[in-house]
Amino acid sequence: MAGNTSTPGASVASRLLAIVGAFDDRHRSLALSELAKRAGLPVPTAHRLVAELVAGGALQRRDDGRFVVGSLLWGAGLLAPVEGTLRQVAEPFLHDVYAATLATVHLAVREGDEVLYLERMMGRTSVPIVSSVGSRLPMHCTGVGKALLAYAPPDIRSRVFARLVRITPHTIVSPSVLSAQLDRIRRDGVATTSEEMSLGACSLAVPVVQSSDGAVVAAIGVVVPSLKRDRQRLLGALQVAARGIGRLL
Repeated sequence: MAGNTSTPGASVASRLLAIVGAFDDRHRSLALSELAKRAGLPVPTAHRLVAELVAGGALQRRDDGRFVVGSLLWGAGLLAPVEGTLRQVAEPFLHDVYAATLATVHLAVREGDEVLYLERMMGRTSVPIVSSVGSRLPMHCTGVGKALLAYAPPDIRSRVFARLVRITPHTIVSPSVLSAQLDRIRRDGVATTSEEMSLGACSLAVPVVQSSDGAVVAAIGVVVPSLKRDRQRLLGALQVAARGIGRLL
């Protein structure tokens, strides 16, 4: 939630940014009163500024009166370097993985100590999952998150290890167990989860290594009901795609 911007010294720009910043993965639609509260603004001020943002396409007012991010902000967000270039390069490879596996396919990057989902491909028979494009989830209980956490700086790993929240009965919350998993990921280049984020969903993920400097810039993964079957086929498709993406970045 944004800080208090109702003080007389707050600029119009800071108030507009506070309104935009009130939206996040857990607050994708907001009523005017909720929006004002999260932005730290009086309702009349929020009403006036929101009306301007709606008129400009930055926000959209739904039929139920709630507000959501508009096409202007969505389009601008796609121009961010980490999203634009990476998504453009990765998309054909993600289609190849989906065609080869018919599993839900993810492309993700690390943002702070969370994993940010840039792309998701899934079919009607895919496993139900909680991720969506633009969502942020914990790193310790997602396949792509673990693949990124294994190569994250020490301070990021320390922050994640300090908040190992149990999402399901299968979530790894033991620092020693998770640390051993990350060691194996760095050794083998493969991350897995088993019902750690969603019951009935297992994941397999690999890092995307930029060929020019060897940096891990993203992770791609698949979500399936079980890893007991077709693991090598799934892994092969991911590894081919990750190498292709890394070469082109």
